[in-house]
Amino acid sequence: MRELIDRLRDTGTLSREEWVRLIRGRTPALSDYLFEQARQVRIRHYGHDVYIRGLIEFTNYCKNNCYYCGIQNQNSHIRRYRLTEEDILSCCETGYRLGFRTFVLQGGEDPWFTDERVCHLVRAIRKGWPDCAITLSIGEKSRESYEAFFQAGATRYLLRHETCNADHYRMLHPPELSATHRQACLYTLRDIGYQTGSGFMVGSPGQTPEHLAEDMLFLKKLNPHMVGIGPFIPHHDTIFAKEPAGTLELTLYMLGLLRLMLPKVLLPATTALGTIHPQGRELGILAGANVVMPNLSPEKNRKDYSLYDNKLCSGSEAAECLADLKKRMEKTGYRVVTSRGDSLVS
Repeated sequence: MRELIDRLRDTGTLSREEWVRLIRGRTPALSDYLFEQARQVRIRHYGHDVYIRGLIEFTNYCKNNCYYCGIQNQNSHIRRYRLTEEDILSCCETGYRLGFRTFVLQGGEDPWFTDERVCHLVRAIRKGWPDCAITLSIGEKSRESYEAFFQAGATRYLLRHETCNADHYRMLHPPELSATHRQACLYTLRDIGYQTGSGFMVGSPGQTPEHLAEDMLFLKKLNPHMVGIGPFIPHHDTIFAKEPAGTLELTLYMLGLLRLMLPKVLLPATTALGTIHPQGRELGILAGANVVMPNLSPEKNRKDYSLYDNKLCSGSEAAECLADLKKRMEKTGYRVVTSRGDSLVS
């Protein structure tokens, strides 16, 4: 199997069958070899820097009913909220003072936030903090909407494809949503000029090594600027409540493979990794990741943005959280930096 890892490192390309072999053939020793190669590639392109993104979860309303998601429209057991513009700008002010130079506005597909409202918000952030990157993560929109957000000043967009396989996608989503449309949105975002982020769940219900192989082939073709992956974690109010969570080991393995396949990609060590293991984010960095996304949302709202159970949402103030994160990263031999941290992917 090492020869496949070496070829992936050298060429960035494997066939579907080789991907399946490599994913099925994971062992602790092979993982250790992969992580060493991934760290070398990551350091070659990004050094020992870890980029921070200020996450602002500004609405947990959503019109969709994705079967795995805790904020699906049909869930009547959660407390819904929308942050005001004043709330959001206050989060940005706090974040900027702490050294954040990228703000990520993430929310459900909330119809209340019309294009006009989103553009107004983006323009306000752009005016207040002109040297910062503004990332949106608000789901599937029309090309016209994406263009309007871009013209207002948004520079990045995150839209995880979740799973590339159409049948598997239908297992996880209601009939009105399709893998084809979601993937088309990603190509549209890239065409407009966004630094575009995609990604998938690891260990989601029904997932096979063949599905993961297709995900890797799709991402190779898309060549995104960012890839966010994390383990599937069930939510108690969904039909997948009793399904097992994705594992730390396979998630880290896929992170390492992504770093070799897309050496210049921005690769977060996600909150979900930190949720399933106390050192999950540090282990993600050591597997090839180079981004972490601390939560700048108001403390009172963090638990309500419950995509999955037991989500890591520290009660600490943002400054305390960031100080702790810096110490954690330093122990791994890496350093949190004050930077926009733009992707090197062209």
